[in-house]
Amino acid sequence: MNDDGLVRRTFDIGDASGGRLAALEFGPAARPLDALLLHANGFNARTYRSLLEPLTDLHVLAVDHRGHGRSTLPAEPAGRTDWWDVTRDLIALLDRLDENPLAPPLVLIGHSMGGTASLLAAAERPERVRGLVLLDPVIQPSARRGEGHAGLAEGAIKRRSDFPSRDAALAAYRGRGAFRTWPEAPLADYVADGFRDVPGGVTLACTGAWEASSYMAQAHDPWAALARLSCPAAILRAGTGSTCVLEESPRTGIAVETLPGTTHFLPFEAPERVRAVIRRAVASA
Repeated sequence: MNDDGLVRRTFDIGDASGGRLAALEFGPAARPLDALLLHANGFNARTYRSLLEPLTDLHVLAVDHRGHGRSTLPAEPAGRTDWWDVTRDLIALLDRLDENPLAPPLVLIGHSMGGTASLLAAAERPERVRGLVLLDPVIQPSARRGEGHAGLAEGAIKRRSDFPSRDAALAAYRGRGAFRTWPEAPLADYVADGFRDVPGGVTLACTGAWEASSYMAQAHDPWAALARLSCPAAILRAGTGSTCVLEESPRTGIAVETLPGTTHFLPFEAPERVRAVIRRAVASA
C-alpha cells in the first residue's frame, strides 16, 4: 500500500530496455486474478479507480500502457504504424501471469485503444483470455480509421503539456473540452498519474507525440481479430460519437449494446452499467 492508498505493482515483461509495466491492483489479493483493465489512449490506470473500487469482490489489475502513467517502457513514436506494440506488452503480461500454475484465464476489460488491444490479444492468446468487456473500442473500417485521426493527432501535439502543479492542471481541465462530461473523481485520478514531476512543476506522462502516434498508427486489423475470437465478448458503444461501428452482434457470443446519453467516455458517464457488465462477464466466462 502506498501513501496514496493504492496498491501499485510493476512487471518485468522481458523488454530489452529493462523498463517495466506499471499497474494498480484492486480487490482481494488472496483471490485469483479475475481481470485486467487496459485504458484509452492518453489516459492511465488510475483514471478508472472510481469505476473499479466498488467491485470489492473482484480481483483486477489496471495496467498503464507503454508511454503512459507510471510505466517505464520506452515510447518512441517515430516509425510507429499500429497498436501491436501495446498489444505485445499485454500478451507478454498475460504470459508472465501464466507462470503461476494456479492462474486462471482472465477477462480483459478495455476502453478505446485498450479495448482494441484487448481484442487483438484475445485472438492471439485464446487460452489466456476467457472473456472480453470492450468499452467503445476502436473498431472501424480501415478507411474510416484514417479519417479524422489527423485532427486528433494535431490536437495532441498542440496540447499544453506543462503546468505549475497538478492542481493547476485539474483546474484547467475541469468542465472543459473533452473533460466536460467527466465527474470529479476520474478527472482528479487522471491528473494524479497523468503527470510526472519535473523542475518547476509537472509535465504530461504521455507526451503529445506519443498520444498523436496512437491516433495515426492504424495498420492493425480488429476485424481479423473479431473473426478469430473464440471467447465471449460484451461491447458497450457510446450513444454519441462512438468509435465502434458495430451496431448489432456480428455473430453468436458477441453482444453489442449502445448506451444512450453517453459519449466515448462512457466508463465515467455510466459506471454502474459498466460494472454490471464486468460482473456478468466474470461470472459467466
